[in-house]
Amino acid sequence: MPAYHSSLMMPETRLVGNMALLPLKTQFKGPARGDGVDSDIIDEAIYYFKANVFFKNYEIKNEADRTLIYVTLYISECLKRLQKCSSRSQGEKEMYTLGITNFPIPGEPGFPLNAMYAKPANKQEEETMRAYLQQIRQETGLRLCDRVFDPQTDKPSKWWVCFVKKQFMNKSLSAPGQ
Repeated sequence: MPAYHSSLMMPETRLVGNMALLPLKTQFKGPARGDGVDSDIIDEAIYYFKANVFFKNYEIKNEADRTLIYVTLYISECLKRLQKCSSRSQGEKEMYTLGITNFPIPGEPGFPLNAMYAKPANKQEEETMRAYLQQIRQETGLRLCDRVFDPQTDKPSKWWVCFVKKQFMNKSLSAPGQ
């Protein structure tokens, strides 16, 4: 069975490095405005996460797949944090903190997928990429809390937390041991 790929790549999609800058339905400020979009890359990544996380190899078919890979890896990082949270409010605080902490972008030494991602061409593109990835991180964390926490018990769902030990493409956005 093949992995799921992004269906959001359009001919007019703007690129930053070799990653698609796709519109997002978000309340956070950043370069991606998705006013009027029904589904975005975060919805797609969350929807396909449980199937895609089992793949050790992933064929990149377009630039939107690179964005999907990043969001999928970030969801894994979020789940590691959310499994330790005892309530939704604690989970939201944890996701906010994780979303705004300093993180490496493609081309920087700590980025785990430098072989698949192009380094930003100039300082402006680097700032755009950092702002876009931060916007993705913040929105993903918020949406994941909606899915992971059970409204009745206010505890993380075991049907999401069980994926904590899985590593998509044998990669992780965090440094080893974290």
